[in-house]
Amino acid sequence: MPRRTPLTTLDRLRTPGRFTGFLKTASVCALIAALLSPLAQTTAAAADVTAANDYCGGQCSDILPPGENGNATLAQILLNQAFGTQPEHAEDQLGPYANLAKGYSSLTNATINTFFNDASFGVASDQVASTLSPAGRTDVTIVRDKKTGVPHITGTTRYGTEFGAGYAAAQDRLWLMDVFRHVGRGQLTAFAGGDPSNQGLEQQFWRNAPYTEADLQAQIDNATANNGTRGQQALADANAYLDGINSYIDASDSGRYFPGEYVLTGHKDSITNAGTIDHFKITDLVALASVIGALFGSGGGGEVNNAISLLAAQEQYGVEQGTKVWEAFRERNDPEAVLTVHNGESFPYGGKPADAQGEALPDAGTVSTEPLVYDPTGTGGDQSASATAAAATASALSSARRGMSNALVVSGKATASGHPIAVFGPQTGYFAPQLLMLQEIQGPGISARGASFAGLSMYVELGRGQDYSWSATTSGQDIIDTYAVELCQDDYHYLYHGTCTAMDKVELKNSWKPTTADATAAGSYTMRVWRTKYGPVAYRATVGGKKVAYTTLRSSYMHEADSIIGFQMLNDPDYVKSPQTFQSAVQHINYTFNWFYADANHTAYYNSGDNPVRAAGVDAEFPVWAQAAYEWKNWVPATNTADYTPASAHPNSVDQDYYISWNNKQALNYTTASWGDGSVHRGNLLESRVKKLVAAGGVTRAALVKAMADASLADLRAEDVLPDLLRVINSSTVTDTTAAAAVSKLQTWLTAGGQRTETTAGSKTYANADAIRILDAWWPLLVKAEFEPGLGTDLYTAITANLPIDEAPSAAHGPTGSHAGSSFQYGWWSYVDKDIRAVLGDSVQGALPQKYCGSGTVSSCRDVLISTLKTAAGLTAAQVYPGDDLCAAGNQWCADSIVQRTLGGIKHYNISWQNRPTFQQVVEFTSHR
Repeated sequence: MPRRTPLTTLDRLRTPGRFTGFLKTASVCALIAALLSPLAQTTAAAADVTAANDYCGGQCSDILPPGENGNATLAQILLNQAFGTQPEHAEDQLGPYANLAKGYSSLTNATINTFFNDASFGVASDQVASTLSPAGRTDVTIVRDKKTGVPHITGTTRYGTEFGAGYAAAQDRLWLMDVFRHVGRGQLTAFAGGDPSNQGLEQQFWRNAPYTEADLQAQIDNATANNGTRGQQALADANAYLDGINSYIDASDSGRYFPGEYVLTGHKDSITNAGTIDHFKITDLVALASVIGALFGSGGGGEVNNAISLLAAQEQYGVEQGTKVWEAFRERNDPEAVLTVHNGESFPYGGKPADAQGEALPDAGTVSTEPLVYDPTGTGGDQSASATAAAATASALSSARRGMSNALVVSGKATASGHPIAVFGPQTGYFAPQLLMLQEIQGPGISARGASFAGLSMYVELGRGQDYSWSATTSGQDIIDTYAVELCQDDYHYLYHGTCTAMDKVELKNSWKPTTADATAAGSYTMRVWRTKYGPVAYRATVGGKKVAYTTLRSSYMHEADSIIGFQMLNDPDYVKSPQTFQSAVQHINYTFNWFYADANHTAYYNSGDNPVRAAGVDAEFPVWAQAAYEWKNWVPATNTADYTPASAHPNSVDQDYYISWNNKQALNYTTASWGDGSVHRGNLLESRVKKLVAAGGVTRAALVKAMADASLADLRAEDVLPDLLRVINSSTVTDTTAAAAVSKLQTWLTAGGQRTETTAGSKTYANADAIRILDAWWPLLVKAEFEPGLGTDLYTAITANLPIDEAPSAAHGPTGSHAGSSFQYGWWSYVDKDIRAVLGDSVQGALPQKYCGSGTVSSCRDVLISTLKTAAGLTAAQVYPGDDLCAAGNQWCADSIVQRTLGGIKHYNISWQNRPTFQQVVEFTSHR
């Protein structure tokens, strides 16, 4: 049997830990020598590739760290672990990406590609590194460039083009694709060697999408049948793509250059080559899509937690006042919130109904989470380990789900050239290998370059076409509702339209056994989900004394494959020719995204997602009874289809003066499922900078990149909240020496810009380090001292479950977790801002129902702030930054730093913190078809 070493993939997601258990440095050299020979792949002679129909005029750029090459042989992994060497193109985009943090201030249009790649179509003849005709095909070539190794796929037939896309994807991301198809199927633990830390990852996704093989196939059949010619083409494209993937698997197996992780997890033997790498099948693509959709494209599902915090507010204040308090903190439609569509147009959705109908709030103290794990055996199946892993995953993966993506798009009316400019991209986290991969695809009906999720790269998902570019940010509007199904007979039957109906039981057993004495112990456990017509059961409770199961119904549930049509359209140069056709394309994407567009003449925006039409009076914030009167309009349980709000009701716009998005509120009266869309949001960091540029006019690509980069280093608390905190403190002379010294340092930092940036490039030391340490220590102390006395401990705790108080770069306790880059999306910034301004007597729109800081007087509030500031100033760096397996306690820069979290055997160096997209484009088209 091949030797098996457990791969702790969950640790790769939540910590910068190291690939462990297989490396003995003293024995490395001989093994490496034996393995080096199959590293080289035979390629055809390099051929010149010329750009086809490229209207960007050399002004399109992109970047995706750490590097395009996400596959490594066993020898390369061992060399990396022993000596730090990198496979070619594994981290060559990491340095340019990192260097922008200190290099942006002197940026010019001419130096943009010092920090980005040239994203022009094609490869110049002197930049061709290799040309491959995969599997000897004559209808497709894969050209890789010298600088980045990005595959440029050119086909003369549609089948050949997609075959090449699949082959290139496997060349660059085979192991990662295999990991995530097993995540989507709830089978990661056994696949990756049995380590229990993987269980939380597979449990989170399988609970939300507990699909059987028949369910996966049905989604493909439905997407194909319901979309006519395009549906048939998508199926043909997917099958050709799979053929390419599987062709590479066979070639790499016979040539013995498959990813080394297969050896390290027991799937292949490094000496005999025994073992197999399973071919991919079409249902694997749906499993992959379900993971990506859950991470990045679904909003809502928090109705039970909302209900718990509402009940806590009503317990504290009484029903009427408690409801007002809850609504104030929920900020459904805050008048001070930054908006993407800022021209005053209203798009009502998800607002509070005048007279809520069908609410099914739980009886206090009765809510319990539905168990997922059953029959655990062995070390790997230990319940406590599983629970710990699940909890860690819930926090860690929310870094991808919560903190993502930004966009800065400026109309040609405000640019120096008269052409629109865009700087935009998704924040998908930092991983090694990266979840996204770069590619260019040119073939019949396809012409695009950009990024795609590994394993779903039959089309470019975010990138550029011949004369247009597009990108997305996560929008988070509510497409998930919670229903209270009344139980009958027992805990596994429920009332459906008056008839006692059995729940469907879906089970999946994971088991593993050791192959060597030092491998992970044998173990197994079963995951069980009870499904109803209203979706899977998530919680149990009583409502008015009646036993209920709370289910979650997602509009994209059983429809993971549907969005393929929209992506197909985005890649089709004969379809997308204008802002309107772009909007039409993304209307076919059922996940919740904000989409942005720029060509040489126009800009556009559209918010996608299947927004269900709810019954009159239903409040989407809370659970409702599972009764016909409260179902989605024309909902069909068998297909999970319903009426959805029309395209015109989705926030959309063409040629607004500028657009910004950083997961903020989309438009007036459009309520997302996210808490925290208030007066202070990280979108403000973009809004203030872009608005100033547009007002001045003459915007250039360099200027817009600078605005993005400047915002990416800003501490939101310092820029938008600290000035008012200091106003309160400085309302009288600060006599305490400790507090006075802290105030002085904070003011100096604020005057310098309030950024978290190195003294000099590579110094790994922050300018104004003491001030940053003080604010990091002060924020959680001041929030608690400001609000807990007035709210009461129970309500304060309940609201923090809806919205964490802090998401600073080093706040490992926040929703993003440590070393994840994305920061300042979720926190109590607006609450502090509104409360402090109210205490100061400023005008506050959408004010909180009472003044909390020091019971509302400036002097008492000042006492609270000074007291907590003194405590914070007295904390050492080691106390504020306690250290982890990457950073020593007290190392502030390291605590903030970004780590490419290993999902395989190759690891990379950490880089200085930047709050920016993972994949990013800079585009300005010079002409249009």
